[in-house]
Amino acid sequence: MNNKEGNNKRGGARPAGSRPNSNKPKPAMQKRAQGPKKAKPTAKIEEADKVVKKPNQVAKRLKEKDEIRLNKYISNSGVCSRRDADIYIQSGNVKVNGVPVTEMGYLVKPTDVVNFDGKVLTPEKKVYILLNKPKNFTTALDEGQEYRNVLELVKGSTTAKIAPIGRMDKNTTGLLLFTNDTDMIRKFTLPNQKSSKIYQVSLDKNLKFEDLEKINKGLVIDGHRVFVEDVSYIENEAKSEVGLKLRSANVKVVRSIFEQFSYDVLRIDRVSFAGLTKKNLPRGNWRLLTDQEIINLKNV
Repeated sequence: MNNKEGNNKRGGARPAGSRPNSNKPKPAMQKRAQGPKKAKPTAKIEEADKVVKKPNQVAKRLKEKDEIRLNKYISNSGVCSRRDADIYIQSGNVKVNGVPVTEMGYLVKPTDVVNFDGKVLTPEKKVYILLNKPKNFTTALDEGQEYRNVLELVKGSTTAKIAPIGRMDKNTTGLLLFTNDTDMIRKFTLPNQKSSKIYQVSLDKNLKFEDLEKINKGLVIDGHRVFVEDVSYIENEAKSEVGLKLRSANVKVVRSIFEQFSYDVLRIDRVSFAGLTKKNLPRGNWRLLTDQEIINLKNV
């Protein structure tokens, strides 16, 4: 045999598929060494299962039918607002069934006896009455017998102890709201209230256009800034008849605005109060507010 040929046979490349197959089984591959399985974190579950109780914490109970909060019960009785009721409760001046209660959010039933500062309370249902006030009636109680009080005009409308929202003198007419809701009375007497009132004002002479423009920009009265939403002449009327829109429910403010420019105010008629109007309400008559009107008043 030629050595060269033999060397070629030994060193030459084998054709594909010519590798001899071995019948010996291959050793199994060793598995990697694995440590113990890590436990999944259960901290969140454990924290959720834990109930942290504060010392002396009273478990809250579900509100039962006809139950109301103690501060609302007191407010419904007409003695003060809910906010003031909270102060009385915290100070220990309120008892329920003879036991002092200082807990905020305490629930009472209609059958419970609530003693407020030494007086047993009787809660009243909230009442809202709208009056179209005529002349020669006043909201004041200290003007003697010359002028009658506006409460005479709504006498018999309810047995609840109601009061007017805001003041009106004998010459002022128009919408006047009565209620026993002390929270609402307080709301509409605050200086920063957001509800609009519209007044028709009769002056002793025509309002100059330049004065109208000055009023429309707002002015300062007794050191307080008065913001006027709108002022305009009333269509098809003399220039002495003026419409005024502002947020104040104080009629004295309306009078003072025109007196600043040397006008005498002869009459003031409130034609709109926080969205309520005189529609279908003749002068001297009253009516109960609808449920929707009450909701609107509470949301303005």
